[in-house]
Amino acid sequence: MAGTTRIPTEAHALALLRAGNRAAVTVAVLDLHLRGAVRAGRAGTLRTSGPAPGAPLPALTKAVRASLYRPAGMGQLLDRHGVRAALGVLREDLVAAGLLRSVLPGRTRACRRALKRLRARNPLPTAPAGLSDGDKLLLVALHGDRALTLLAPRFTREAGLTGRGGTTERGLRQSWAAGGSSDGGFTCGVV
Repeated sequence: MAGTTRIPTEAHALALLRAGNRAAVTVAVLDLHLRGAVRAGRAGTLRTSGPAPGAPLPALTKAVRASLYRPAGMGQLLDRHGVRAALGVLREDLVAAGLLRSVLPGRTRACRRALKRLRARNPLPTAPAGLSDGDKLLLVALHGDRALTLLAPRFTREAGLTGRGGTTERGLRQSWAAGGSSDGGFTCGVV
């Protein structure tokens, strides 16, 4: 069965596999920002700023946009019902695909290997020049805060996505399912 496990291509799914709920929502927020649909608000919050042109939005990204009916910080956004529901569906899909375990929750061995290969094939560049929006989302999904601060430094800082009170790396060593933590960390550590 491990030979038939397929890693998803959607950046938000890869982010969830790498580091949990917050990382997945961060990728969805960055997707909306790159489309011009979300910007930083006051005091580290996010707010909508217009339509989301381009390809159809993935379900989690749609839920994040809908949940920004009023400005919110990442913690508030992670607690909003629509975002929690979309994360639950995404997690169920990843369990069904054999990438997450439902018993002793966390990534499967096949998932950890696939993420490691993807990170090796997609190293973090030294500069963002020449990257497509899809490349940026993939890099943030695979490399977290380091990619986020390289590829969208001003937005990242102003929206409170990293630094004091914000990170896609928090909770990685916490239990993934313990009480439904909004950080969604894993027990098996960083890939």
